[in-house]
Amino acid sequence: MSSLVHHVVRTFCVTGLLLSVSTVARAQDPQQQPPPTPPPASSTQQQPPPTPTPTPTATPTPTPTPDAGSTDKNRIFGVIPNYTSVEGTTEIKPITSSASFKMAAQDSFDPMVWPLFSVIAGVSQLQNEPQVYGQTWTGYAKRYGLAFADNTVCSLVTTGLMPSIFKQDPRYYQGKTTGFFNRLGYAASRSVVTKSRSGHPQFNISEIGGTLVVAGVGNLYYPQDERTAIATLERWGMQAMWDTVANELKEFWPDIRKEMHRR
Repeated sequence: MSSLVHHVVRTFCVTGLLLSVSTVARAQDPQQQPPPTPPPASSTQQQPPPTPTPTPTATPTPTPTPDAGSTDKNRIFGVIPNYTSVEGTTEIKPITSSASFKMAAQDSFDPMVWPLFSVIAGVSQLQNEPQVYGQTWTGYAKRYGLAFADNTVCSLVTTGLMPSIFKQDPRYYQGKTTGFFNRLGYAASRSVVTKSRSGHPQFNISEIGGTLVVAGVGNLYYPQDERTAIATLERWGMQAMWDTVANELKEFWPDIRKEMHRR
């Protein structure tokens, strides 16, 4: 805008100066015939050069802020990993083995599992289980290692390995029924029934067989007195039970999350 004003003012000044000089010349020599009027100057000489049109600057696209709901969805109560849940009724693409192992790794190495293991180890320390570890700092470290090993092996086997072998879908499909008791029953049944990669219902060998494998692998790092057949079966049953509880949390977590955000 200032450049345009500058050019307009300069044009008026030059035009006024030329008119003044011409008037003075005619006053000094009234008898002299005026010279032929020169052809008008080209408009390109009279007018200032065109002001370059500024190139419009594209408005930068605002960077989307991370969706807090996405983080909440992936961690129940902000702590428990929840990467295998599928919320809503949107059509889902078939899962691959690499995607199954990726979810297993996310559940195993999510940043929030490390403080969670410390809490689990602390509870075991208070209960003095296993007793052979004692209640020293060394015992606490061993219990922390147990919690880490149990979670990692279980995730890798039941979410990654077994679904890849049997071509099953390890994801939990939330919201497939309505009504509190119907949803409660549906969530519990997912420990026994799952989907194939083609979407057909199948016996959940990945969960039932996978937790048995996990209980057996535990004999490699549990204390000697925890490696009996009875202790192995107890671990199998407990692992299957806690996975069922996890399914209940996955089913009702969207409702809990919505209520928490409302407050």
